[in-house]
This record gives sequence, C-alpha cells and structure tokens, in this order.
Amino acid sequence: MKLRKVTAATAVALALATAATACGSDKKSDGGSSSGGKTIKVGIKFDQPGIGQKTPQGYSGFDVDVATYVAKQLGYNADQIEWKESKSADRETMLQRGDVDFIVASYSITPKRQAKVDFAGPYLLAHQDVLLRADDNSIKSPSDLNSKKLCSVTGSTSAQNVKDKLAPKANLQQYQTYSQCLTGLQNGAVDALTTDDSILAGYASQAAFKGKFKLGGFKMTNENYGIGVKKGSDLKAKINSALEKMVSDGSWETAVKKNFGPANYKNEPAPKIGNIVQ
Repeated sequence: MKLRKVTAATAVALALATAATACGSDKKSDGGSSSGGKTIKVGIKFDQPGIGQKTPQGYSGFDVDVATYVAKQLGYNADQIEWKESKSADRETMLQRGDVDFIVASYSITPKRQAKVDFAGPYLLAHQDVLLRADDNSIKSPSDLNSKKLCSVTGSTSAQNVKDKLAPKANLQQYQTYSQCLTGLQNGAVDALTTDDSILAGYASQAAFKGKFKLGGFKMTNENYGIGVKKGSDLKAKINSALEKMVSDGSWETAVKKNFGPANYKNEPAPKIGNIVQ
C-alpha cells in the first residue's frame, strides 16, 4: 500500500514536470520572431552559385552571407536560421502566407512586387549583362550580338529584352537552366549567356570555370536587389538598420569579393537604403 502511494506521488510529480516543460517549449517555439525566438525562416535561392546555393556542405553565396549577417543583427545565430528555397514565382506567396520571415533571393524591387510585399534595401545594384568566353573579342557591345547565338532560360525576359531592344537579329537559344547555357557557352554551342551580372559572376566564379569566361560589362538594365518582407512588417526598418551596419563595418564589401571576385565582377558601390535606381 505504501509502495502504491509513493508511485502515485511520483507520477503526479512527473506529470507536473512534463507540463512545465511543455509550457516552456511552447514559449520558445515562436520561429520567425525578430526578438530572439528559437529560429527564423529565411528564403534564398538554392540553385544560383555565388548568390544562393545549397550544397552537401551547407549554404553559400552573397545572399546567404547578407541574410546571415542580417539575422545576427536581429538576434539569431547561424544555427538558428531555417533556410527555405524561394523560387522566383513563389516569393510573394511565401511572404504573404508567412512561410518565411524575409527573403534574400536576387529579388529585384519593382512596382508590381511592391504592391504585394515590402522591401528593405536595396542591398545590391545589379545589371543585365552577358557572359562571354574569355577568348572571344568579337562581342564588345550589345549590337555585336546580332547574328550571334544568345542563350537564356526558357521564360526569361532577359534574352527577349536584348532581342527586342538591342540586337534584333540575335539568334535566341532557350535552355531549361542557366547551367545548360553555361555548358553551351563553354563548348561553343552558343556565343553569349544573358541575365543579371551578379548571377553571371556567381556562375563564372565557380572553381571549374575560373578563367574561362568574362562579363561583357554592358549594364543593359538596373536591378535593385531588395530583401522582401510581409506587407506592413516591422522587420523592414530593422533589416535596413542591419544593412547599413553591414556596409559601414566592411562586411558587405568582404562578401562581394568572396562570392564574385574570381569573375572580376565590377560591382557598383553599396546602394543607399531606399535609393531605387531606375
């Protein structure tokens, strides 16, 4: 009888301890809080070398470095970041649904997107450009792309922009991925690859392609990369403060050189917060 009483008391104590633990656990599981919660969900690209890439070793790229710095300023260590793949077509929806707290994914600020989400930044001014073989001296301006084989991915507006406005006689080749375009450029199946210069520099900076490609430096459009947040989120102001600090302490320049340097990417100076270059 005495043994049963001890067992019952022990059971009650265990139940109380379990309940307390559960309460504590609930209190800590506000992933996405900007005030030091357990985790923060950040959207990046998983397939853009130099920008945002998932590898067996982890995540790398300029956007990853920017996101990690920003998260730290918000109170999160690197191991508290939950990375989410943010494909271009899904970014606004992911923010609106609350799937992520912010997105750093070569996300150009445009009026159409600003109607749906808010942007901190910009944190990088990129331009549409072309990637060429290092030994090709026949393409020195956009007009030289006439009669050349110009590659971009299916559905991209970049190549069509060149064909419509700059080189109407360009022979447009559309592949499924930029990696396929890069292979085509390497083996001579195409003469140029076009998209944002930052993305091109990221591909060209891969160890396997070092010294094989060069950027044209044509600056055909302005692409103001911003950090997307949900409409009305107070994270916008906090992220802007983090970006200003990243520039002032030299971390921004270090990240640029680390991720784009091998391609001799001539980046623009760090943009001022709220300064959208048209």
